[in-house]
Amino acid sequence: MTARELISTSFTASSTAEEVLEGVDLTGLRAIVTGGSSGIGAETARALTAVGAQVTLAVRNTAAGDAVAEAIGKSTGGGRPRVVRLDLADRTTVTSFVDAWSGPLHLLINNAGVVTGGLERTREGWELQFATNHLGHFALATGLHDALALGASDRDGARIVSVSSTAHMRSGIDFDDLHFERRGYDPQIAYAQSKTANSLFAVEATRLWACDGIIANTVNPGGVATGLQRNFTTQQKQSLDAAEAAGVFTYKTVEQGAATTIVAAVAPQFAHSGGHYLDDCREAYTVPNDADLAQHPHGVKEWALDPATAEHLWAVSTDLFHT
Repeated sequence: MTARELISTSFTASSTAEEVLEGVDLTGLRAIVTGGSSGIGAETARALTAVGAQVTLAVRNTAAGDAVAEAIGKSTGGGRPRVVRLDLADRTTVTSFVDAWSGPLHLLINNAGVVTGGLERTREGWELQFATNHLGHFALATGLHDALALGASDRDGARIVSVSSTAHMRSGIDFDDLHFERRGYDPQIAYAQSKTANSLFAVEATRLWACDGIIANTVNPGGVATGLQRNFTTQQKQSLDAAEAAGVFTYKTVEQGAATTIVAAVAPQFAHSGGHYLDDCREAYTVPNDADLAQHPHGVKEWALDPATAEHLWAVSTDLFHT
């Protein structure tokens, strides 16, 4: 069987979110950006607002969100984004956010993420990185399904963008011990598992929801220095430095880091094609699960796109919210 040609765009690793949006008019588009109070999320929200989108910043720290929203309103001359509290590790705030949403939703950007230096758990006993980075976004997206379907009906489709990382190449999903109840805790492996889960979510969401006009894709923003690294242990910092030295990544600006998110959000090439993993503004090539990260810094492992694993993760995630 002939391999499918990967989806590409005219944009590259050095492109910025603003460049991707040049000539694009998003007037009337309603978007949610989680983690929009800093870093890539804030730049994503700014870029979308600048071309007419009505953006909601879903943030844990509303004071920080308000400051960003105010700055966006002043810098773009557009509308000031709305700010709503959302703590992805707290099911009650996710439920409250979903219940308060009314009307269509055209674009959901699951950008927020957390990195821990040691084992932390939610009140349910879930490992915090998996709970925040995957489960919280899973609950948010499934809760907003009807709003997305409504948005799809009046704007030729709705999109979900999940922000992953090259870290996904360190680990697949350990279904026998998702929350590190028996195995020794390694925060890097825990983070990697959550980033693989982000990609698998997009695969299964597209399979289930494409019939409703909803498409989901995953992006790797690349190496960007943001607040995500503030909780890194010495070992994590050394690992990051070693990866940079090995050429696994070179640092991008925040504006460049947001570009791949914006490509997945607006590029016509991804309007009706989902379940893909994007890197440097184009679909990444797939590598075997035993591939070395240093040799394939722009690849995506098979375990992050496997349909059967994606279906199983969806079922497990659903079950967790009914126990």
